[in-house]
Amino acid sequence: MDTTVYVPSGPASGPDPRREDAVASRARGLTKVYGQGAAAVRALDGVDVDFAAGAFTAIMGPSGSGKSTLMHLLAGLDQATSGEAMLGTTRLSGLDDGALTRLRRDRVGFVFQSFNLLPMFTAEQNVLLPLELAGQKPDPAWLDTLVDTLGLRQRLTHRPSELSGGQQQRVAIARALIAKPEVVFADEPTGNLDSRSGAEVLSFLRRSVRELGRTVIMVTHDPTAAAYADRVVLLADGRIAGDIVDPTPDAVLAGLDALRTLETSTGSAVSA
Repeated sequence: MDTTVYVPSGPASGPDPRREDAVASRARGLTKVYGQGAAAVRALDGVDVDFAAGAFTAIMGPSGSGKSTLMHLLAGLDQATSGEAMLGTTRLSGLDDGALTRLRRDRVGFVFQSFNLLPMFTAEQNVLLPLELAGQKPDPAWLDTLVDTLGLRQRLTHRPSELSGGQQQRVAIARALIAKPEVVFADEPTGNLDSRSGAEVLSFLRRSVRELGRTVIMVTHDPTAAAYADRVVLLADGRIAGDIVDPTPDAVLAGLDALRTLETSTGSAVSA
């Protein structure tokens, strides 16, 4: 098992070496600056990174490292100051608001920490909501696959208030996958769950990659959660700072410790 942490000399990190021929999402020179003048904050600083199709990738780093900003730019939820974010071969900076809305609806799935289910809808109605909004009909075979893979068959008629946190997040995962998106972006998907429910949700995300052929990019602060991924991308001070392939919790912790040591030696404060 390869658990080596690679710390490049510059801000760039190349594609996952196992899937160089299939890139689902990528950043080139991606920079995001908030504010102006003396109050400007450089959240991302020239990020180059590829995310392999058909893989589960985690993004990690200290607080303020830019991991959520990177995900938001890759998902088309925010606009870069400079550089390029791409979904497949589509350059997001070239899209107007309408095209971005369609891209997020048709080609991207989202899983958030807070579930974001509509309380008046059943689990099945919440799952099908993206298709309803798009005026599309579900693929019955795909719906059945998702329901059975995520263990929701007995919960389809239940409303969110009748479901546990883990069950609600499974509904949210099914909703994210129902339109067969190219990439699912998951932002701290286990943050509101206990350890057992969190492990179940992470297992389902991994199964969606390995058994259903999906691509998942997850932001997390939890080394145990990151170890469910095929690869961990480490950020520090808005730059790519390392890569861990086939991670274990110990390897992720070692990588984060290496970042702390590196930043301390260069005079940067690290907030875990």
